[in-house]
Amino acid sequence: MSVVRTEPITASTVEAYRGTFAPGEAGYEDGEELPAAWEGVFFPFAVPLADLRPDGTPARDGVVPEIDLPRRMYAGETTDFLRPIRIGEEVVQTTALGDVVEKTGSRGRLTFVDIVREYAVGGEIAVRSTWHDVFLEAADPDVPARAPRPDPTVAEAAEWTQELTLDARQLFRFSALTFNTHLIHYDRAWAREREGLPDLLVHGPLTRILLMDAVRSHVPGRRPAQLGIRAIAPILVDRPLRIVGRSDGATTTAAVLDAEDVVLATADVGWVA
Repeated sequence: MSVVRTEPITASTVEAYRGTFAPGEAGYEDGEELPAAWEGVFFPFAVPLADLRPDGTPARDGVVPEIDLPRRMYAGETTDFLRPIRIGEEVVQTTALGDVVEKTGSRGRLTFVDIVREYAVGGEIAVRSTWHDVFLEAADPDVPARAPRPDPTVAEAAEWTQELTLDARQLFRFSALTFNTHLIHYDRAWAREREGLPDLLVHGPLTRILLMDAVRSHVPGRRPAQLGIRAIAPILVDRPLRIVGRSDGATTTAAVLDAEDVVLATADVGWVA
């Protein structure tokens, strides 16, 4: 199964993201290169309300089969940047189902689903990205969350650090920009009572872009070839965060840390030689 959509890369959408999450960057105009990973704010979810699951995520999108587990979470993404996309270009996105793997863990059944997206310009693939999702059983309020494991060595080894705190306004804007109706990002009662979280969850796809943005700003003048993202622990609204990173030859590694040095997400960026 696959879905094909066509959309122009508009400066207005680029500015909506920049003005909310990257105000320090200069504005972008038609003809300029779209920053790596910003293709993720285009092609918003296009599922009718009747085809959403109770948590607001797609149930029937023409790609992912219906899965009988109530919770859906972003687990990471792997991306190949094959050629730049320029603002003003018309892009054809093809979305197809990748691997589907069922497992049983310590907290019940899990289903891992890969969603492969290709972004083509003029018949040439510019970006190929595989989104990793996991479907989970309902959260059990009687089972305490796993205790976080701080790792101060990640910050100690970093060559640079960038601090940020994401608030509910920004989460709302990213949900609106990407037409993401997952209740975990804007309904505190749902996040706490149904998902077992202390507060609203920051979007995994937003974390992906923010990590790439931080790496670009600290490693200027290089063109990314690959980006690998792994979501490790929940990133919550209104919490102080740090993005830290270091480079080793052809690769830059980065991580999102909380105030207690818990690693929440990681990124590996490979550069064009």
